[in-house]
Amino acid sequence: MAEVHDGATLRAALLPIASDFSFTWIGEARALFDDLNPRRFAELHSNPIALLSELTYDDLESALTPEYLERLERVQRRLARERGYETWWTEQERPEDFLVAYFSAEFGLDESLPVYSGGLGILAGDHLKAASELGVPLVGVGLFYRRGYFRQRLDAADRQVERYPRNDANRLPLELVPMAPVVELADESGELVPVRLGVWRARIGRVSLYLLDTKVSGNPAWARDVTDILYGGDRENRLRQELVLGVGGVRVLRRLGLAPTVFHMNEGHSAFLQLERLRELVEEDGVGTSEALEQLRESTVFTTHTPVPAGNEVFDPELVQRNVEGLVERCGLEWDEFAALGKVAPEDELFGLTPFALRTSRYANGVSELHGAVSREMWHGLWPGSPVDEVPITSITNGVHQRTWLSRELEELLGDTDPQFARAREVPAESLWAAHRTAKDRLLEFIVTTRGAQALDPDVLTIGFARRFATYKRASLLFSRPERLAALLADAERPIQILVAGKAHPADEGGKDVIQQVVDFAREPAAAGRVVFLSDYEMTLARRLVQGVDVWLNTPRRPLEASGTSGMKAALNGVLNCSILDGWWAEAYSPAVGFAIVGDAGADASEAEQDEADAEALFAILEGQVLPAYYERGADGVPERWIALMRESIAELGPRFGTARMVRDYVERLYLPAHDGAPRAASRAA
Repeated sequence: MAEVHDGATLRAALLPIASDFSFTWIGEARALFDDLNPRRFAELHSNPIALLSELTYDDLESALTPEYLERLERVQRRLARERGYETWWTEQERPEDFLVAYFSAEFGLDESLPVYSGGLGILAGDHLKAASELGVPLVGVGLFYRRGYFRQRLDAADRQVERYPRNDANRLPLELVPMAPVVELADESGELVPVRLGVWRARIGRVSLYLLDTKVSGNPAWARDVTDILYGGDRENRLRQELVLGVGGVRVLRRLGLAPTVFHMNEGHSAFLQLERLRELVEEDGVGTSEALEQLRESTVFTTHTPVPAGNEVFDPELVQRNVEGLVERCGLEWDEFAALGKVAPEDELFGLTPFALRTSRYANGVSELHGAVSREMWHGLWPGSPVDEVPITSITNGVHQRTWLSRELEELLGDTDPQFARAREVPAESLWAAHRTAKDRLLEFIVTTRGAQALDPDVLTIGFARRFATYKRASLLFSRPERLAALLADAERPIQILVAGKAHPADEGGKDVIQQVVDFAREPAAAGRVVFLSDYEMTLARRLVQGVDVWLNTPRRPLEASGTSGMKAALNGVLNCSILDGWWAEAYSPAVGFAIVGDAGADASEAEQDEADAEALFAILEGQVLPAYYERGADGVPERWIALMRESIAELGPRFGTARMVRDYVERLYLPAHDGAPRAASRAA
């Protein structure tokens, strides 16, 4: 390690740490930057590269205390040690040419790289982090959005307003890869235009993520804007984004000299990668079209993430045809043959990416046991001759990257390099409670200083509800009994307080209505100042919330919540879940780890009737189980019954719903079988 003696050498020592997203799960690494200028680091959304670009050598030199240098050397040693140790992958006999290409429309690695919108992206980021730790040979492919997803604020009428600040690639932990592959996209007249792609690399420990960008000199204006906004633009732009991701992503991998043996599509956005792979096999390798299709299937994994129709992209077939008809011809397919791959039934009018992905993938999965069953029923039409339970869609339940989401207080109790969650059962009650209270105090201070919220009482039971404001997630369920809720908020002996956060899709007026309803209630005297809506929900706020609230509330309309990873993050921090038995909670719940909301309105109930039953069950659980367990205290002021639930939540759910388990499941159950069926082409392995 080079000697650090002035501002210039300190910058040189910090740059490698800032340029690798390993800092996102090593708290001491992030703290090196936070301590240089806490206020500015927060304003820069915890972006270490941007901070280093602003600080002068004199600023850096002022940090050169013996204590800071000792911490720097400790982080450097730790990073070197983590990159050098034997991994789960290397400890076993594995094929040498194994490589997974993991495609996703969004990746949530950190708030400093805002190219994610929500759970799908966070899951993708956590997947890459776990692959790095496990040593699994994997490369990520996504898009670099110049304005990312929107930042949220509320207007004078408490209505969500979106703004799109620009991402400056030169101030992000990215490096430009010197190449400019081309994808052909149809312009407004229908003529195919070659569009050049920029490629950015993000380092995540042992794993690389390549982000594709159309804002390249020489591209026409409409093409430069294709990757401007995540999920942005009209249907034509959305299709163009997905062609850049799929077709362009494969071409980037080839230009990098990479020959993945397994292609994993994280949701259907990247499904057009199959068309480019088919072209390679037919046009470059001379494989017959039918055989090439079979080879594609045998080496492809597809993960479906939602049963909600809006999450399964469909397009006008004429729009698809304008863009890919030439590519389809080069694959040896008639247009009608290709179009049929994107339909469940022949009479369907639209081209669906989920049917196309399922028809071209041998291995497919939902993201929880319940979601797997729902998906088999939902897509049964693709296999009309098979019983529903034989539809080839399995399930691998999602997980979360524990070291990204675990509070530093619990890290100290459980182990900072390899948390042993079972230790929670042995931690003294007062130590576990003190750790939680510290995280809670930090959360309440954070929302005052960064969101301008009113000060809340750390002694009051605090409920967190934070997620995308889609109407099926029913954020309004808790507010559907205003008089009953007001009584709980104002109770003199056992009050509650509620933190709510989340964004509605810019086009989702129903979701915006729910946000407005929540904020309007928070302003009423009945809320007693104990309901706070926290705008601009992103990863920094998410970490604070899942570490610091007491209860994590989730009220989706069953069975529309495919997984629900935010609840997993809360659980590993000892925050107790109170949730509808949907997604992951349907398989995780027991009375020893949390609370279940079970409203029985009958099998033939309407949505409104089920909502009523679930609302009644929610209040019954809060009043009859949650509040007594929290406020029942021993002589030392510690809630023993609550602590017992916290211990079991951490010990049981922490390891079971981690990404290490999830990625191992993908490797053993899907990746290795797909690798065995992969086509080998020496011409693309160089």
